[in-house]
Amino acid sequence: MIYKAKVGAFEFNLNTEDLARLDSVPNEANTMHVLHKNKSYEAAVTALGNKTYRIVINGNKYEVKLSDAYDQLVEKMGLSVVNANVVKEIKAPMPGLVLSMVAEVGQRVEQGMTLLILEAMKMENVLKSPGEGTIKTIHVAKGQAVEKGMILIEFE
Repeated sequence: MIYKAKVGAFEFNLNTEDLARLDSVPNEANTMHVLHKNKSYEAAVTALGNKTYRIVINGNKYEVKLSDAYDQLVEKMGLSVVNANVVKEIKAPMPGLVLSMVAEVGQRVEQGMTLLILEAMKMENVLKSPGEGTIKTIHVAKGQAVEKGMILIEFE
């Protein structure tokens, strides 16, 4: 299997057969002695998660990101861009009455946090943040009637 390895701006292909031929002897936990082109190296490998590893070679630290054929295909298709769920505004999903405001201007909110409670059709509807952001403006107050589609909260 061929991996694409990325260390900072430097990229190269890494073959599992090349790794199998590596002249190395394990020392302690996660460390090994490696011979490469008649030079001796002390190496330690720590997994950081998500195919990312910290490698320390003779005291020099490197962070290595590996991508297999599937990862490379996803990247080639342009699907590897992380879509952070950034909130721009919250609109009223239906006409109703604002029962309470939980959020405040300047507050940093995470996905799923309660922002306000809206009464509609004799039911309390908890409006939660669909993503993360900082509240810029609150356009409604407790006791205010709102129409469907009205902007309730804006985010920075």
